[in-house]
Amino acid sequence: MHHVLARITFKPEAAAQGLAIMTELSARSREEKNCVSYVVYQQAEAPHVFQTVEAWTDKAAADAHMTTPHVGAAVAAAGPLFGAPPEILAWTQLA
Repeated sequence: MHHVLARITFKPEAAAQGLAIMTELSARSREEKNCVSYVVYQQAEAPHVFQTVEAWTDKAAADAHMTTPHVGAAVAAAGPLFGAPPEILAWTQLA
């Protein structure tokens, strides 16, 4: 299993647009064959900040996810609205 956590920060004034983009991205990502889990959280005190918690069958599946049309569309839509560069990191589950 391959785990990915991504922190996506939009400009504060783009929180509602960010929510729409992240909601669509998560729904489409969960439809991918090798997606085990894809959950998006919105930070309570900073609603323009989102965190994905993803589980993929393997690293190849996570890499393939990044090349899908829906990820491309999300990045294109979100790019001008980013308040900071996305932080996308792979994690190893310990317990």
